[in-house]
Amino acid sequence: MKDLINRGKEVFMNTYSQFPLVIEKGDGVYVYDSKGNKYLDFVAGIAVNSLGYNNEKLVKALKNQLNKLTHCSNLYWNEPAIEAAELLKKYSTLDKVFFCNSGAEAVEGSLKLARKYAKKYLGNNKTEIITMKNSFHGRTFGAVTATGQTKYQKGLGPLLPGIKYCEFNNIKSLEDTIDDKTCAVLVEPIQGEGGIKPADVEYLKKVRKLCDKNNLILIFDEVQCGIGRTGEIFAYQHYNVKPDIVALAKGLGGGVPIGAILANEKAASGFCPGDHASTFGGNPLVCSAAKVVIEEISDPQYLENIKKQGKYLTKKLNELKSKYKMILDVRGHGLMQGMEMNMPVKEIILECMDKGLLLVGSGERIIRFVPPLIIQKKEIDSAIKILEDVILRVKYLND
Repeated sequence: MKDLINRGKEVFMNTYSQFPLVIEKGDGVYVYDSKGNKYLDFVAGIAVNSLGYNNEKLVKALKNQLNKLTHCSNLYWNEPAIEAAELLKKYSTLDKVFFCNSGAEAVEGSLKLARKYAKKYLGNNKTEIITMKNSFHGRTFGAVTATGQTKYQKGLGPLLPGIKYCEFNNIKSLEDTIDDKTCAVLVEPIQGEGGIKPADVEYLKKVRKLCDKNNLILIFDEVQCGIGRTGEIFAYQHYNVKPDIVALAKGLGGGVPIGAILANEKAASGFCPGDHASTFGGNPLVCSAAKVVIEEISDPQYLENIKKQGKYLTKKLNELKSKYKMILDVRGHGLMQGMEMNMPVKEIILECMDKGLLLVGSGERIIRFVPPLIIQKKEIDSAIKILEDVILRVKYLND
């Protein structure tokens, strides 16, 4: 494993602070390193491997499509893309779909669509987009400019013009930021990289009303919290608030790279042929995977199990909180949970990895829990046992 890591350091750019682990294969909710060690995975590719590893239906669909057609240009139609788009339309009750390859691309395309719509129907001065402080929207220039965290923007200036920021969960801050140049508002129903912070129900409802009042496009970034992660197919369904545009990615392909923009007829009319494109967007291979994922997670029993396991995970994390003062908060929806500590969490994550549990942070002091959506009670119990053992050791060392 050390040899593989050293080889990797020789050829890859220095963009990741990687753990000293080489993942070789996965099965269900477990992954195995190149030495054969087994790990309970509560990272899931950071909310990507929604159906777990080696899912029979997903593997079969990918193999079948490989035998037919891996890629064709968007100059032509392909059936898997049409079928996946039909399912997204059905379950979102939005009207049009654009496929791309990642969350950043989905956000980038959403920003373009909002501006195109505004300039087409509202005038050339309608160019500004409001996003939230502490948000995260991706690494491309538009998406990283929209991101409300300066640490991701360091050294990249000048950033793109026309982006303004306001306080998340603060409707007055949004009201004060809207002006006659505003064309859209971009918000995560649950801030992911910002510390697993859900929007308040009343806040999102008021955001929708403000957008309607001012004729603004409302964009939801559901790259991390969408596609069943919260116990609903789309996170906005928890709030009974319908956006004009939704950006999706991560769990949509169950492990293969795909993103999507969903829009209602009004917003979608901003695009005309030639306005936006993606060479690999709507690729028949990845769309065959997305179709399986959507079919699986849209099953009411599947969603009910996500809600059930999410409630159980929340309960077990809150039990830890009641026992250890170093745990300040537990928050989230479904199988997207965050545990805030009064200390940096990297040491805890590393020790859990040594004991066979993979976790990921969300900021310096939050542990994020985003396991495969197939997780069950016994595996949650195993994860909590390892986590508590590590917390006890850290507490002992710090007392």
